[in-house]
Amino acid sequence: MSTETSSAGRVVVVGDALIDEIHDHAGVRELVGGAALNVAVGLRRLGVPTTLIAMVGDDEAGDHIREYLRDHDVILLSSPAPYGSSRAVVQRSASGEPEYVFNEAAQRRSIRYSDAARQAIADAGLVAISCFPFDVPAEVDAFADALGAARLAIDPNPRAGMLSDRAEFVRGFERLAARADIVKVGADDAGLLYDGDLAALRARLRELGVGAVLATAGADGAVLETDAGTVAAPISVLPGPIVDTVGAGDSTLAALAAGLVESTPDTVEEWDALLRRAMDIAAATCRAEGGLLRTPESLAEAERGVYGS
Repeated sequence: MSTETSSAGRVVVVGDALIDEIHDHAGVRELVGGAALNVAVGLRRLGVPTTLIAMVGDDEAGDHIREYLRDHDVILLSSPAPYGSSRAVVQRSASGEPEYVFNEAAQRRSIRYSDAARQAIADAGLVAISCFPFDVPAEVDAFADALGAARLAIDPNPRAGMLSDRAEFVRGFERLAARADIVKVGADDAGLLYDGDLAALRARLRELGVGAVLATAGADGAVLETDAGTVAAPISVLPGPIVDTVGAGDSTLAALAAGLVESTPDTVEEWDALLRRAMDIAAATCRAEGGLLRTPESLAEAERGVYGS
């Protein structure tokens, strides 16, 4: 896979970075994760220069997060973390879906925008935000102020274990979504925030003025509604079993952001190509554990004994 885009476009990602402490039949193990971190690393693996703005502690967990980002060539602009680094204890429900219990640092996460962070946002071709505390008005105010006129992509990615006020989260999310170039929402988001009606949520966001809305519905595929028209795509069928769906949404957002960093598609055909590429990448990512983005090409290389992206 190429390591650079054809332009100098950079994406800034704002949101969470944490340690996933996974408990299952294999025992206990730790993976570096967080939705925003996964998006940032995924973008870099797609060749896009990327900066992550997130709260990371000065502790052992924070050291692991920083090392992981260095290994993937993602610049970190960290906010102070008075409660240490965020952590999620992850277990599987009876249905196989992950269930999360977050530590105090994750529940009380906060992001501050240094001069370097503000400059990075101002210089970015696109800003993407995921798993952000939209239910804290001061956090929304601070982000809106730092964002300025930058182009914006949003995945609300609410977590029940972090959500303190659903109505306030919706207000903060919609305030920023109204000026976004693209918003990605899923069935889980609709269930937690909008009483489960994904089609109504898609319509609501378009009414607010969102440039493009991607609604993902798991095995039912995805619908992308834009000013140019509406396109739909099924989940992509790739060789090998589905191992872990945790990174599917993050890889989808990364693929969309990579396609938007230089310009916005003009035609329904261009949007369709972007959606289908994102679905391919999501399917490839599900072929391995964790949130690290994979592409169909990298899976093919691995099958030939060449590991990596």
